[in-house]
Amino acid sequence: MSGISVFEILKIGVGPSSSHTLGPWRAAERWIQELKKKDVFEEIQEIKVHLYGSLSLTGKGHATDLASILGLNGEDPEYIDVYQIETILQEIKDTKIIRLGGKQDVHFDFDKNVVFHKEFLPFHPNGITFEAILNDGMISSETYYSIGGGFVVKEDDDSGKSTSKKPFDFPIETASQLLHYCKEFKLPISDVVLRNEKSLRSVDDIKSELNRIWNVMLESMYIGCHTEGILPGGLNVRRRAYDIHKKHKSVRNYNSHENWIDSFRSLKITRFQQILKWIGCFALSVNEVNASLGRVVTAPTNGSSGVIPAVMMYYLCFINHEAGEEEIQKFLLVAGEIGSIYKKGATISAAMGGCQAEIGVSSSMAAAALCELMGGSPEQALAAAEIAMEHHLGLTCDPIGGLVQIPCIERNYMGAVKAISAAELALETDTDHSKVSLDEVVRTMMETAKDMNRKYKETSEGGLAIQTFLVDC
Repeated sequence: MSGISVFEILKIGVGPSSSHTLGPWRAAERWIQELKKKDVFEEIQEIKVHLYGSLSLTGKGHATDLASILGLNGEDPEYIDVYQIETILQEIKDTKIIRLGGKQDVHFDFDKNVVFHKEFLPFHPNGITFEAILNDGMISSETYYSIGGGFVVKEDDDSGKSTSKKPFDFPIETASQLLHYCKEFKLPISDVVLRNEKSLRSVDDIKSELNRIWNVMLESMYIGCHTEGILPGGLNVRRRAYDIHKKHKSVRNYNSHENWIDSFRSLKITRFQQILKWIGCFALSVNEVNASLGRVVTAPTNGSSGVIPAVMMYYLCFINHEAGEEEIQKFLLVAGEIGSIYKKGATISAAMGGCQAEIGVSSSMAAAALCELMGGSPEQALAAAEIAMEHHLGLTCDPIGGLVQIPCIERNYMGAVKAISAAELALETDTDHSKVSLDEVVRTMMETAKDMNRKYKETSEGGLAIQTFLVDC
């Protein structure tokens, strides 16, 4: 049985949203490839982008239109110079020309060629249709659905359920299956996951990619802590990570993020209040970078990208000063596997499940990973994941102005703290007496998602988004 790689859950991309930014970006790239296969790529006169449902209702705030355009223009979200994004988009606006796939100039008018439709397509709340007008007047179009975490599918395929074409040594659909392999082969969760990843790539490649992912996480924290000012979008939200970082002057400044961790380790902070502030600083910093179209790692989504880096930093800086690459890699392997269990058994899309599917899942991922690093058994790690999600059930997604700012940024802080608390509680738990399993809480999360009113699923039509103040973003 094939499965979902850790590297599909932990993906490098540009903010502010994996489902509303990275997904449409990847959909645009996929459409271009399909146009080439149809041999109509060179016949295109004009293109249009149609956004539906949640992609339309919060599209401006999530930069869905901009991401789609960048994808059509042949830019890669993993490697694009994020400081050049504004320049690239401005040139397209001024010239009304898009370089389709980075190769062919096609007419494109920002104001006319991106169409926002309020209606929802039946298959999924995040629908996007690309339309090409050919030289002979014929139209070639395809519809895609961004189903969370940067995953993109069409209605007639199941590529969102499995990304690996090769069979895994340990096929895993549920937490109980994962636990079975851990028990039978007497392995920690991270080793089971590593065995599966080895069926896809070499050990050296796995370690290299995990290090690259952590490096982006660390860099996003560093940038967030060293960037002051107001976040874009119209809400005038002040960056707080910079202020927290600057206020605690005992933290030495470094020229790069690589040795930045040493500044915290040297302090030997033990006071709970101080540690809590730094956890918040780490989480806020990532999501402030995300909110400003910076580069982050989906974990499992952009909107929840601050939880896992913050919890990993908590372990490195305040729990185990000797920890290094090995511990980071184990942490990411465990976190990625827990995320894939939620994706297969429920959803990691806020448009489908509310914020419980983003912050709740990320907190659950981080809790399990931290628990293993702190000496927890596989049973305890899965209990930590269950505890973290149990206390996020029903969390709605109600972003003000459709921006991944309020309440999204603060929720990463809260999700990180809950993850740490869940891990600590699980370490003190005799799992033989546990009443609720992770699989049961995954099913409950999905049932809760189905019962949740649509206006609380990333539409900005309910909850905090309309109770505070209206902003024209």
